[in-house]
Amino acid sequence: MTSRVDPLDAFPEGAAAPAADAEAVSDRPDSAVVRDALGVGIAVGLSGFAFGVTSAGSGLTVLQTCALSLLVFTGASQFALVGALAGGGNPFTAAAGAFFLGVRNAFYGLRLSQLLALPRAVRPFAAHWVIDETAAVSLAQRGRRGARIGFTVTGLSLYALWNLTTLAGAVGAEAIGDTDAWGLDAAGPAVFLALLAPMVRAARERTVAAVAVLLGLGLLPVLPAGVPVLVAALAVPIVLYGEGLRAQRASRRGDR
Repeated sequence: MTSRVDPLDAFPEGAAAPAADAEAVSDRPDSAVVRDALGVGIAVGLSGFAFGVTSAGSGLTVLQTCALSLLVFTGASQFALVGALAGGGNPFTAAAGAFFLGVRNAFYGLRLSQLLALPRAVRPFAAHWVIDETAAVSLAQRGRRGARIGFTVTGLSLYALWNLTTLAGAVGAEAIGDTDAWGLDAAGPAVFLALLAPMVRAARERTVAAVAVLLGLGLLPVLPAGVPVLVAALAVPIVLYGEGLRAQRASRRGDR
């Protein structure tokens, strides 16, 4: 997500860091991290209302809708599942699309496991909160302390509010009407995009983002829900391969 070098990367797992370790490396006070994490958690958590309404509209009961938010807790996958069901899709196909969309969280977990370095007893519970928003807030911090605070506050506030608003949306589905008319389903992605945009500074990052958008949008009409997001990850090797070709050509011209 960002090209900044993390201080933890300089040391292999299990190796001791110097006196000024990763927990001390931070240019932001804890209060600033908490403020940003709460902002993300509250803003995205409110979009759980749209999920509750959409899920109830697709035929799921209030109990089923709330169980999805409590046990799955990855908004994009939840929307993909109920959207496919609402469109008359096969339940197994809908579940497969939601699964593919949720696979990205496993890659977040690989990075966050090094950054957070949580105790083993806590990891199974923390894994439930490894989603787009907690990963973005954690990776935006410079030190381990800030990353842990950002992860915990974002996860706690988002989990609590997402589930409360899911219940409210499912119960009040009949009163709210058409969710598309309100645009509630766009709230979560819009907040996440606003969070990531300031990190895209270098030309390489902008190129990767542009290629990912082209891949994702171009493949939406032809691939099952969730798969275009995974294919968009190919933007990274595509851009790196292109840079390698340009470097080779430049080297050959310099040798002449």
